[in-house]
Amino acid sequence: MSTPGAAPVRAIHALRNHGVSAAPGTISETTRPRAYARTYGGMEDARADAGDARILRRIIGLVLADRARVAVAVGATVAASLFQLAVPPLLGDAVDGALGLLSSEAVTREAATAALSGAALLLLAAAILRGAFTLVHNYVGEAIGHHLAYRLRLAFYDKLQHLQFSFHDRVHTGELITRGMLDLDGVRMFVNTGLVRVVQLAILIGAGAWLLVTTDVVLGLVSLSFVPFVAWYSAVARLRLRFLWLSLQDRMAVLGRIMDENLTGIRVVRAFGAEPHELARYDRASDEAMALASARIRTRVASTTTMTFAYYISMGLVLWLGGMRVLDGTMTVGTLAEFLTFITILQLPVRQLGLVVNAFARATTCGARLFAVLDLEPRIKDQAGARPLGLGAGTVRFEAVWFAYDDGAPVLRGISFEVGRGRTLGIVGPPGSGKSTIAQLLPRFYDPTRGRITIDGVDIRDVTLATLREAVVVVQQDSFLFTTSIENNIAYGDPCAGEATIGEAASLAQIEGFVDALPEGYRTLVGERGVSLSGGQRQRIAIARAALLAPAVLVFDDSMAAIDAATERRIRESLKAHTSDATTIIVSHRLGALAHADEILFLDDGRIVERGSHEALVAAAGRYAALHALQRRGEAGS
Repeated sequence: MSTPGAAPVRAIHALRNHGVSAAPGTISETTRPRAYARTYGGMEDARADAGDARILRRIIGLVLADRARVAVAVGATVAASLFQLAVPPLLGDAVDGALGLLSSEAVTREAATAALSGAALLLLAAAILRGAFTLVHNYVGEAIGHHLAYRLRLAFYDKLQHLQFSFHDRVHTGELITRGMLDLDGVRMFVNTGLVRVVQLAILIGAGAWLLVTTDVVLGLVSLSFVPFVAWYSAVARLRLRFLWLSLQDRMAVLGRIMDENLTGIRVVRAFGAEPHELARYDRASDEAMALASARIRTRVASTTTMTFAYYISMGLVLWLGGMRVLDGTMTVGTLAEFLTFITILQLPVRQLGLVVNAFARATTCGARLFAVLDLEPRIKDQAGARPLGLGAGTVRFEAVWFAYDDGAPVLRGISFEVGRGRTLGIVGPPGSGKSTIAQLLPRFYDPTRGRITIDGVDIRDVTLATLREAVVVVQQDSFLFTTSIENNIAYGDPCAGEATIGEAASLAQIEGFVDALPEGYRTLVGERGVSLSGGQRQRIAIARAALLAPAVLVFDDSMAAIDAATERRIRESLKAHTSDATTIIVSHRLGALAHADEILFLDDGRIVERGSHEALVAAAGRYAALHALQRRGEAGS
């Protein structure tokens, strides 16, 4: 029996084996598209046509991984095409046979009826078999596409879980949603609307051309005269459609970003009466997307119309030349009917050439955008030979740590400190001084530019991320809550936690009071991102979520800023006993929250300008003392 989640894991491993990276470090240079001309948030979008063939080969390689279904789809396509090609000869023989019967006076009515019935049954059987095999290849083709989409969807989501925070800092959620849905769907549709139909068209034209040319060379070439023109025009249309698809997907991503921002900040929009501005903003982006969609439709319709016109010219020439030969007696009416029927059979595939071209153009565009994310190499990942973090004294040490975001100005400049288990370090400083950056570096959300961070003397880059983040928990100021119950939000780090454990964590965070007043208590659903709760309530739930895990290192990144001073004091007192064996780092702008810390760092411009205990810093009469006096005057005035 397979374990839960086994299918997604198998799908991800299958994609890794066919050139799709679903987890850190799995893409080789030979499978990565190289024709890139634009970078957005670390993602490179393929725009040059030189990369089209590589992208298509890559998609086809993923399709061929589903060997059994591909074999059935190709076999059904070949069978359907062959039965369709059998119709013109059968019809031609039937016409010649009918004319022969009509011209013969010795044939009885019963014999003529039997002959015509036999011909009709053969035609009907060919049509039924063609329809049955067409049904099979359409169904299986769709199944291949959906299974491919399933594997790509899992790989895409898995990749997003592993990419570093610096990637998510730069790339908007709406952009990623567009790539993970619309672009992925474009790749999926390529299987049935592009790949399978190309096989069908190749068989119809290839086998049909051989049958016609062997019957009559001149008339056969005239029948197929539209094919070179259609092939050339298809290539031209593909380039235009590819450009329009890429531009349209960019516009759709913009629409996604605008809608995401609007819905996330809907309270701000309403509070400032900005609905007309937001509507106008969305309308402008929609107009641009509509213009591109219209241009794409015009291009597709124009290409289909032109190719159909070429087809009808060929059909007219066949009818004229064949008619002249029938009149001359060098060709039978049945043979002419065979040629005309074959061209009629090609009418639908010719009309579908526009769709096929569109499918290829969309697949190369969407595939390039999708693979641009799948091919990204996570910067924060387990190093080769990384081992689990074995906690001893739980001593955290920063050794001359420098850090800069994306090669910008340094945010931290030579930060060094040490804090051991059972001790508390406080960090304070003006905005932009680097306080929160220290909190982000400890669980390896980012890596230092220079220097190193150790726990018990072991560089955190040499241990596995899973064990590091199990030992180090950060409670951030922006407390994100999921759209689920309060108890599920508290137990997010340990879904198996019982009610007693959840209640104990809630008690530590002082949330029983407002939870008991809710209609369903801990089972009350919070709104999206916890919007139905106040900022202080959200922060207390986040504190309970961290306290439930009892981590070895607990970091509070200004995580009580929205909580009143009295409640904050009670939380500190209740957490003191619970975290007595933990290493605690508190980042706060309230000096009262740091008064109990064993050591306090005062940061400015990424440097430690003062350090010591609360009493020592106040006595030193420096910047910390000035800030302390200012805050005390503010509290007295309020």
